Formats: sequence, C-alpha cells, structure tokens
Amino acid sequence: MKAIICTKYGAPEVLQLQEVEKPFPGRNEVLIKIHATTAHIGDTKIRSLKPGLGPIKDFFFKPMMRIMLGIKGPRNKVLGMDLSGEIVEIGSSVRKFKVGDKVFASAFNGFKFGAYAEYKCIAEDDLIAIKPNNLTYEESAPLSNGALTALVILRKADIQKGQKVLIYGASGSMGTYSVQLAKNLGAHVTGVCSAGNMDMVKSLGADNVIDYTQENFNNSGDVYDVIFDSVSKIIRSERKKSLKKHGIYLDALKSSEGLKLKQEDLICLKELCEAGKLRTVIDRQYPLAEMVEAHRYVDSGHKKGNVVIIV
Repeated sequence: MKAIICTKYGAPEVLQLQEVEKPFPGRNEVLIKIHATTAHIGDTKIRSLKPGLGPIKDFFFKPMMRIMLGIKGPRNKVLGMDLSGEIVEIGSSVRKFKVGDKVFASAFNGFKFGAYAEYKCIAEDDLIAIKPNNLTYEESAPLSNGALTALVILRKADIQKGQKVLIYGASGSMGTYSVQLAKNLGAHVTGVCSAGNMDMVKSLGADNVIDYTQENFNNSGDVYDVIFDSVSKIIRSERKKSLKKHGIYLDALKSSEGLKLKQEDLICLKELCEAGKLRTVIDRQYPLAEMVEAHRYVDSGHKKGNVVIIV
C-alpha cells in the first residue's frame, strides 16, 4: 500500500510517498480503507520536532520528545492522527463492526499514529465509531481529533446556559468545534481570531468576535465564566485578567494532559453532527501525494479549521 513516511525530523520535505506493507487485522481489530485524514498541527510538530511552547520550553522539551517518539526520527514513521474510511476486513472476535461499515477513528494510540496511509488497523474498542450519515469522509475525519479533544476539555468547565465563554483561537481546528460546542450548551460565546476569519467564526454561532490583531480581549471590559485557549498562546500574565472570580481557565495543551477519551465520546459527536448542531470547517484539501504542500501550508500558520488529505 502507499503511505507517507517521515524519514527524519525536519522541514515538510522529509515526508516521502512510499510503498509499505499492508497491515492485517488481529482478532479484535478491523482493517479500514482510509478515505480521508488531516494535516494536523500535531503532526507538523512531530515532523519538525518543534513543540511550539516557546524557545526556552522547547529547548528542554525536545529531548523528551526524542525519547517518546524516536531519537533521530519517528520510530513509527507513518504519521497521521485521525481518519475516516470503510471497514474492509474484520478480525475473528470483532462484534461491534462489520465489513462495509463507514467509520471515523483516531489513530493516535501510544504514539503509533498511522493515518497517512491507504489502510489502518484499529481495535474495535479503541476510538472508532460509525461516521455521521450527513457528513462526507472529508468532513468526518477531523472529528476524532479537534472535535473530540474540544468536547472532553470543555466538559471540565461544566458550561451552563447563559454563561459567558471566550474561545481564543476560534478559527482553528479545535477552536471552530469549540465555538459550536459551547453554543450548543447555551453559552454566550466570544471568539478571538484574525480579521479575515471573523465572518466564518460568526457563522458558527459566536455572539461576539474580537480581532486579536487590533484588540486585546482583556481590554474590552468583559469578564467571562470560562476562557478556553484552544491554541495555547495566551501568555501567563494575561490568562485570568478577564476571568470571573470563580471562573475556569482552560489551556488546550495543559488541559489535554491525561484526558480519558472514550468511544462513547465519538458517538456523542456523531449524534451532534446528525442533529445539525456540529459541522466541520475545511480550509483546503490535498491528495495524499501532496502531503509536503499540505504540511507547508499548516506551517504557515494561516489555516482556518482543518486541512484535509484525500487518500
């Protein structure tokens, strides 16, 4: 099968299209013919070995990344964290799924990844579910990453109807889902993004949108019950200035540590999509063979929503 191989850490050009051995499902696994995946910022950070935490933190965190991922390059060379596709084979003990099922799933399992390929095996009890029937494969693939993480993190805030919620980085993958999820809970949502993305964020349900290039949200005079930094870019000294006394501050990076993600959460996302309460924003689409260009675009920092790869 064809797959994108990350030969070493570095610029997007380290990604190469190669022929690799096709996997075969174990007793409790399903084999998925992948139709779509994404060029996610998490993939680009692994490829480049740049955590994006700032110069000092990156200096100390890089050795830890090498230990977790591989010293000279990723030991699991096929990256890719999320996918959608069709089950083409099942193991002998699989009961939840059948051949022909259209699914979406997370390939992020113990730093194994593997969605940048034509096929992927996933255990039936892992993060896999039937895809929403009203979404395409391209729209379904990002759900198991950006939407899933946003859902579980926002649950920590126990958002109540009428509360004021600020989403920083509202035009990104996690941000676009977060705006919709908070709005579905009845919150009054303020999104922070660049001017070019303000209309898109409003279309997702945001009540107010702030252009961060022109205004610091802390200077607006508003205070919030919940502030969610979906891109982990608010500096420490600015994080709680606009937070109510007993408000909750959430950071995408810190708040995702130790998250317990469940198959039931994917089913929840499926139901929200089918009810018309959640949709995927797709910025650009690339074929698998153009993964280098896709990563280059994500590295530019200008993407909105998701960059989807058609396999």
